[in-house]
Amino acid sequence: MAHVLFVCLHNAGRSQMSRALFDAAAEGRHTSESAGSVAEPGGRVHPEVVTVMRELGVDLADRRPQRLTHELAQRADVVVTMGCGDSCPYIPGKRYVDWDLTDPKGRPVEEVRAIRDDIAARVRELVAELDAA
Repeated sequence: MAHVLFVCLHNAGRSQMSRALFDAAAEGRHTSESAGSVAEPGGRVHPEVVTVMRELGVDLADRRPQRLTHELAQRADVVVTMGCGDSCPYIPGKRYVDWDLTDPKGRPVEEVRAIRDDIAARVRELVAELDAA
């Protein structure tokens, strides 16, 4: 069983979608968490993200963004970064994967839906890879 940490800037969009989609795809075979790399993560998940995830039957409205800590990163086997650049901590011995994804904040629902679908495809690949390991 692998533990994956999804990290973006504010933990209010990409990393929240990634975690939810990963948990659904992994079906308990692997675990995950998500966090934001800035000192003050977002206060809530972006409304447009909540909307497109509800289309899949996933409600993120009650999720609260959390700040990335050394402890969160330490627990992870794989750290997936998306747009946090140098503000993401580097911990030797961890596997790092960077996903170049557009920040969904303030984007039209159609664009956020495309970002969600891109994340879903990446998540399926990651789960398949972890299952094969």
